[in-house]
Amino acid sequence: MELATFAGGCFWCMVRPFDEEPGIESVVSGYTGGDTAHPSYEEVKQGTSGHREAVQIEFDPHVFSYERLLTIYWQQVDPTDDGGQFFDRGPQYRTAIYYHSDEQKAAAEASRRHLENDGPFQKPIVTEILPVEVFYPAEEEHQKFYKKNPEAYQQERIDSGRERFIQETWEK
Repeated sequence: MELATFAGGCFWCMVRPFDEEPGIESVVSGYTGGDTAHPSYEEVKQGTSGHREAVQIEFDPHVFSYERLLTIYWQQVDPTDDGGQFFDRGPQYRTAIYYHSDEQKAAAEASRRHLENDGPFQKPIVTEILPVEVFYPAEEEHQKFYKKNPEAYQQERIDSGRERFIQETWEK
């Protein structure tokens, strides 16, 4: 098994696209990239801990490749937005790919180059590719939010503009 860590704005919206795929063992909502040990949701949401909301995925690379995870990741975010994602604003909602190995770094850089050269975006890709940092799982109420609160989850995707963005950008 391997790990992949992605920051894509609101972590509630980043779990379902990966969850329950063959070869995906777990998708955990959490926080990474900050200075505070064991930050709370409120600290991260307020931007006082330096962390980003993120998901950490445990996967079997023989069943579900890292490159396939990257494809799904790019299709969930606006990689040209340096101020956050959709209606979630601030550095705690900025996009990033956190690599766990040199191979993941190379794959992430190649996928970003492909997106820059052949993707649907006119503006520069600002998603950072960074070495993995300590990942803190979020509180239990944030885990698998889409299953626990399906109506609130769907409303979040619609109200934030994420759902419309994905449809307009990728479903062409």
